[in-house]
Formats: sequence, C-alpha cells, structure tokens
Amino acid sequence: MKKYKCLMKGLMLLWAAVALAACENIGTPSSSGRPYEVLVVVDDEMWERPAGRALFSVLDTDIPGLPQPERSFQISQSDPRHYSRAMKLFRNIIQVEIDPNEYTQTKIKYSRDVFAQPQVILTIQSPDEDDFAAFVKTHTQSIVDFLTRVEMNRQINQLEEKHSDLVSQLAEDLFKCQIWAPADIKSSKKGKDFFWTASSGATGLLNICMYSYPYEGPQTFNKQYVVAKRDSVMKQNIPGAEPDMYMATDTLCTSVRPIVVKGQYAMEMRGLWMMENDAMGGPFVSHSRVDTLNNRVVVVEGFVYAPQKKKGNLMRSLESALYTLCLPGEQPRELKASIPEVSVTAGKKQE
Repeated sequence: MKKYKCLMKGLMLLWAAVALAACENIGTPSSSGRPYEVLVVVDDEMWERPAGRALFSVLDTDIPGLPQPERSFQISQSDPRHYSRAMKLFRNIIQVEIDPNEYTQTKIKYSRDVFAQPQVILTIQSPDEDDFAAFVKTHTQSIVDFLTRVEMNRQINQLEEKHSDLVSQLAEDLFKCQIWAPADIKSSKKGKDFFWTASSGATGLLNICMYSYPYEGPQTFNKQYVVAKRDSVMKQNIPGAEPDMYMATDTLCTSVRPIVVKGQYAMEMRGLWMMENDAMGGPFVSHSRVDTLNNRVVVVEGFVYAPQKKKGNLMRSLESALYTLCLPGEQPRELKASIPEVSVTAGKKQE
C-alpha cells in the first residue's frame, strides 16, 4: 500500500511538473489535472483517521441519476510536507487546517486562480478533528455542489468558444432562445414546438432536446405534471424502430428539485429514460423554466445513450449546456451554473 501511495505521488508530481514547464514564462500557468479531479492537502495520518475518512466519503459520493454507480470525483491526497510548487497547479484543491489555537469554530472559504488558471482552492479550518468531521458530514451536498458547479462553469466557458451552430440556430428559429451545446452535435429532427439533436461518437450518443408548452400556474411545477408532459412529448417525437416503441420516463428512478438559473426559479428533473418495448435506455437531466414574455414553459433536456460505457462526465457536459439557455429578454452573458454559498458557512464548536 505504501509503495502504491509513493508511486501515485510520484506520478502526480511528474504530471504537475510537466504542466508547469509547459507554461513557464507566459504569465499565470495553466492548471493541471482532469475535470472533476480533486487534490486534498491533509496530513497522511489524519487522512486515515475518522476526520479524513469523513472528507473522503463526501468526495466519494456517486453522481446522481445514473443507471450504475460512478464516483463524483477522482480523489488524490498529499501531505502538506510534500505540497510542492508543482502540485499547487492542480485545478481543484482542498486544504485542511486543524489548529485549536487558531480556530474556535469550523469554517470553509474558497479562492480562485491563486497558483494557476483555472483553479479553485477550498480551505476548511477547524479547531479539532471531531468538529471537522461533523462539519463536512453536515455540509456534504454544499461541498459536492460547489465543486461540481465550478467544473460546469469551466465547461460553459469552453462552450462559449466552441459550440454547435445547429443547436443554436434551432433554438433561435423555434423558440427565440439561445443555447450553447457541445460542438459535435450535428444531426436534428424538428416537431411542433420541439427539436431533438444528437451526435454519435466513440464514447456514446449525446442528445439535446428542447420543447415548450403553456404555463398554467404553480401547479405546472410538480413531478407528476412535468413527467406527464415529458412522456407525451417524447412519445410523439422520439419513436423507436417499431410502431409500438417510444421513449418514456422511468418514474421510479426520477427525481425533481427546484434550482436557480440566472436568478430565476427553475425545476431540475433527472433520472432514467427507456424505450417502451425495447431494451434501450439511459440517464437524462432537464431544466424547466418559465418564459414570462410568452407565458410558456421552456424545457431543455440532455440525455445519453452509451451502453456499457461510463456516462457521468457525458451527462455533466450536457448539464453544463442546460445552464446556457437564455430565454427571450435575458442577457446572454449571464450564463453560469449557480454556485452554492460555501464561503460563509460555519458551524460552532460543540463543547
């Protein structure tokens, strides 16, 4: 086990050093690491004790809404004694500081682009390990959401530079909306107040759908209503190979929750889709938003068909695209995934 940890640390140092050398003398260096990879800077012994295991469990949660378990993050760890200049280039870093003389309560803060760009550094400060463990357990979802949205915003920045002209044109023509979708989405089908676009590739089939229906008041936003609307639209517009085959929602594996997009209420729905009377299926995620200028609900959805392949990061790339949707009258530059407030969260030490 020790040999394996030494090998991993050596590889991490080499990887970061290569990134540092490549970016030397050109200003702020580019960050190293892959999307959704997190480096935890914490004492080796503490990492193996309950406090470290508590933080590991937070980062080791599964991506929601997938047919098979997939970890939310790839986790690396470094003792502060080995936290070198090269390792400071990692894109996502969590620093753990335990000091009873310095801190009276556990708190968390973050900073951006300190050593590299893009980069976020979360620092969790606590008077003792028990308080630290209790804090991260209580704030599991906030920590996971924060790191996930940070990565999604990076993907949104990439979509701004390179996105599918086809999807953007369909959104403008049919809905007077703007959206940025992955550039390799190049095929489409249109229907009444509906379009479906897709891209085939070695890693799976990415799909973006968009449709609308009249807004009928607050009752529009409940699980039964949005699932029924989805099933009706998909049955009509996404048939299977045979007449009795069509897309449907696996209601037992579907969840909804309110979210904030561009400062406005929206409903997120995620879960599994399936083809009735066929063996096809996969994960989906959608945003339902109210277009107040036209008194309608606009739904944008991403779904994946990638049998026997990992689907988590494919779904995250599509989910990032959903946040770029601009309804009529909205400013297109405000395209960011809402990031939960973690910098002001604090828990008092239990005496």
